[in-house]
Amino acid sequence: MKALVLLATVLVAGPAFAETVAITGGTVAIGDGSAPVQGNVVVRDGRIVGAGPGVAVPAGARVVDATGKWVSAGLVAGFSRLGLVEVDGVSSTNDASARATPFNASLDVVDGLNPRVPELAINRAHGITRAVVAPESAGSIFAGLGAVIDLTNNPNDVTKARAFQFVEFGEAGARIAGGSRPASYAMFRNMLAETRDYGHNPGGYDGRSKEAVILRRDAEALLPVIDGRMPLVVHVESGPDILKVLALKTEFPKLHLVLVGATEGWTVAREIAAAGVPVIASALNDLPGQFEELAATQSNIGRMKAAGVQVSIGMINDDDPRMPIRTTQYAGNLVALTKIPGASGLDWASAFAAITSKPAEALGLGGEIGSLRPGRRGDVVLWSGDPLELSSGVEKVWIDGVEQSLVTRQTRLRDRYLKPREGALPKAYDR
Repeated sequence: MKALVLLATVLVAGPAFAETVAITGGTVAIGDGSAPVQGNVVVRDGRIVGAGPGVAVPAGARVVDATGKWVSAGLVAGFSRLGLVEVDGVSSTNDASARATPFNASLDVVDGLNPRVPELAINRAHGITRAVVAPESAGSIFAGLGAVIDLTNNPNDVTKARAFQFVEFGEAGARIAGGSRPASYAMFRNMLAETRDYGHNPGGYDGRSKEAVILRRDAEALLPVIDGRMPLVVHVESGPDILKVLALKTEFPKLHLVLVGATEGWTVAREIAAAGVPVIASALNDLPGQFEELAATQSNIGRMKAAGVQVSIGMINDDDPRMPIRTTQYAGNLVALTKIPGASGLDWASAFAAITSKPAEALGLGGEIGSLRPGRRGDVVLWSGDPLELSSGVEKVWIDGVEQSLVTRQTRLRDRYLKPREGALPKAYDR
């Protein structure tokens, strides 16, 4: 019991108020696609006041010297299941999907979030300050309502609830819908048509009986999707499947589509760009893991960006409940690709934007998070060096202007066993 109390104390430790902070003299990465500059970053009342050269230090501000270091916008995990899964093999700790429920589109990840899973503290200590959290499809191609959260480890860590609806197409969607892609598109069209009928006459809609094609709560959840008031995040991988998804806008012109995964996006990049649909892509799919990824290449994101696609980095099906910490490595890989003949990558500023402002913009939150532009939330990270270099470490993190604890279970274990000594604890060794 004492151990559990101690762990809970560590998880919620840290200042509980926003202060005026001036982080001075560092290399500043704003996160909006602009090149890094030397300057200051000022945060007041939980919001960014300014970032870059010529930003004055307010009187009475807490000054943090960043000379020789980097200061950046907090990282945004473009696609994850952070907070929904703790132990994969223990079903009671896994709330990513529900296989035996009549409800689908109305399932809300906020009801399953656990802000105290160790993965949140670990990702925060690696510079992740916000995360896009999506449900996982099981009983229907519609998985439910996703959210954007902050990584503060408190019960009120939801930046935006009901931020999007998630739907599965491609091979996985075909399996769920009954065994074929035509079945998944028939299910999609029928559910949206039924939702439209519900919207026209809610009182006369049969949405409560077992015979109902779509339950009332699911229809309510899908109404803002067909009206274009809520983004529809679509997991799709192959080029032909992407074109079929884009064509859905002909039938449902108000759809606000966001593609996730898009391993073969480069093969139809011009069509994606022409449709104005943002993509949250997997950055390291360089070998086909299934038939819908036969054209996989690490140049995918670079080629889509060159074609005019608004692209960012996500982690779908890439240990997404735990490993958004890999996003800096993936972004750095994209920078390195620019040095390889024949490969397509991103310049540094674009690669960094792909893990900060671009995923936020894809979901309509670019005015709130993802950059150090004035008025945005005060999510700031102080790094020992270039954030996209593996040798760099996180020294301080602020979320909404509040400095966060960087203590994790791993750091506590390290400190516990780093210096072995006789006592009640088991013996430990340096090697």
